[in-house]
Amino acid sequence: MRIYKLKKVAQFAKRERITDGNLIEAIARAMRGLVDAELGSGLIKQRVAREGQGKSGGYRMLIALRSSQRAIFLFGFAKNDLGNIDPTQLRTLREAAGMWLEADEQKIAGAVEAGLLIEVHDGKKD
Repeated sequence: MRIYKLKKVAQFAKRERITDGNLIEAIARAMRGLVDAELGSGLIKQRVAREGQGKSGGYRMLIALRSSQRAIFLFGFAKNDLGNIDPTQLRTLREAAGMWLEADEQKIAGAVEAGLLIEVHDGKKD
């Protein structure tokens, strides 16, 4: 499975010190069926722990997921900054999830080359 993050998510993760290893663990949990919330159109919500703390007060990541093919981190936020996303944001994120999950490999490669998508690595690179 290939895992990517949008450039904005990469910036958020860097600022909040969320490692690629944390993101990979969120996908691993989802692949085991441990999804915090299914939001429709391939969009899921997963909790990611703050460094040195638990997941409950940590971060929420919204992810476009097509099992065994690709996962794309679309949006992240700290629970203490935003309780939840509003219906308009949810609709937009569902549309984005559908677009990214239906994109062919050429489109994904082009987005990576343009810097819009960044591949998530094994925790050794951020």
